[in-house]
Amino acid sequence: MPLYTSQHLKIYNSLSGEKENFNPIHEGNVGMYVCGPTVYSNVHLGNVRTFMSFDVIFRYFLHLDYKVRYVRNITDVGHIVDDVDEGEDKIAKKARLEQLEPMEVVQRYTVDFHDILKSFNFLPPSIEPTATGHIIEQIEIIKKIIDTGIGYEANGSVYFDVVKYNETNNYGVLSGRNIEDMLANTRDLDGQSDKRNPQDFALWKKAEPEHIMRWPSPWSDGFPGWHLECTAMSTKYLGNHFDIHGGGMDLKFPHHECEIAQNEACTGQSPVNYWMHANMLTLNGKKMAKSTGNNILPGEILSGDNNILSKAFSASVTRFFMLQAHYRSILDFSDDAIVAAEKGYKRLMEAVDALPAILASATSSINIASWKQLCYDAMNDDFNTPILIAQLFEAVRYINLLKEGKETITTEDLTTFTTAINAFVFDVLGLSDEKAADSNNDKLEGVVNMLIGMRNQARADKNFALSDQIRDQLITLGIQLKDGKDGTTFSV
Repeated sequence: MPLYTSQHLKIYNSLSGEKENFNPIHEGNVGMYVCGPTVYSNVHLGNVRTFMSFDVIFRYFLHLDYKVRYVRNITDVGHIVDDVDEGEDKIAKKARLEQLEPMEVVQRYTVDFHDILKSFNFLPPSIEPTATGHIIEQIEIIKKIIDTGIGYEANGSVYFDVVKYNETNNYGVLSGRNIEDMLANTRDLDGQSDKRNPQDFALWKKAEPEHIMRWPSPWSDGFPGWHLECTAMSTKYLGNHFDIHGGGMDLKFPHHECEIAQNEACTGQSPVNYWMHANMLTLNGKKMAKSTGNNILPGEILSGDNNILSKAFSASVTRFFMLQAHYRSILDFSDDAIVAAEKGYKRLMEAVDALPAILASATSSINIASWKQLCYDAMNDDFNTPILIAQLFEAVRYINLLKEGKETITTEDLTTFTTAINAFVFDVLGLSDEKAADSNNDKLEGVVNMLIGMRNQARADKNFALSDQIRDQLITLGIQLKDGKDGTTFSV
């Protein structure tokens, strides 16, 4: 039987403001869409925390034996600076400043995004679509919205009429905002805007002559609105109605609110059952901002090349630190906090490494089944990683007592205990045992150096066939030898 049949998951739904039982649309299957990065700069630490939250959620669904289609997009069109309908495209602005093609900017920062997430041991999503790859789908959605009378064209741009939509729907259903209050608190249009109402948002913008990124459409050469891309990509790969849509708390309004409106205008139904939002990350008690210098990039944590932290910290320690807070809580990053996290991480890994040496007994004095269910209870309660970590430290205490002979465990319970700890630590939380990895690297280096010595001896004996065989077989294993004046080195 799949594990999800015995583990009953509750998810906090931003739409209802309550924890709800998770009931997928299709039994045994989960469709999840998460808003990805706009690739015009290096991915920042707050983004990493958001994507890490959904990486753990993805991992836990897989652990529960669900078949998951996880879609996370790349915004490579670049939405408008300050996320409004007027101004300069973020990617185009970066391209102009650095005198690059926009797609050079996109490529550079997409590679950075993937490299950083890989270093933090993220699982790749099932599908990673790009906004530029779905212009046709976005144009087709705009046509449908125009046909309903909710979209209107003005001077080559197309806008979504929020007031008209709100006559039959609720614009503000996710954020809790009231359209009348929003209109009352907005400046009157100055006559220069093509919008009917201040709250209307762009579905398509006509490109000014200097605008670099543009595509042909029935209305003008231009580019799609920011909110539209996620509607197009989520529905293309998950259908008009799917299970989960996630992102940072800052996207709830207007981005996700506009997505709901677009979907309902097109299909007549709400697109998503569960809206999930990860909270923000602060640095030393303040909002992170490049302008104030209160900022640190993920790579700077790993390298130690910063003036915020006392030393470099590994990706697993940083990941462990972040998962000590619930994804819906604000998390403050500081040197003291990550130093403490490093100590906890090392304690946990030392206990995991000690498990193989524990000897089984005829009886168990520890209730392993109860402990294991408490771990599941934590994750079933809206993916509560801090409570899961507390249960893992309870396991650390058990391991120490077993080592000291103060508790006993049967062979069957030891197998269950070991399997569960490894599943929660490595598969669900996505941590890595860096000590074990370092040990494996040392062993690899020793074996390769031994083969280099054998190859050097073969060359001295003029046995070039054996020398070449050693080199070629190492290449097939992904190990490249390099002969230099100071001897032979290798790279993996």
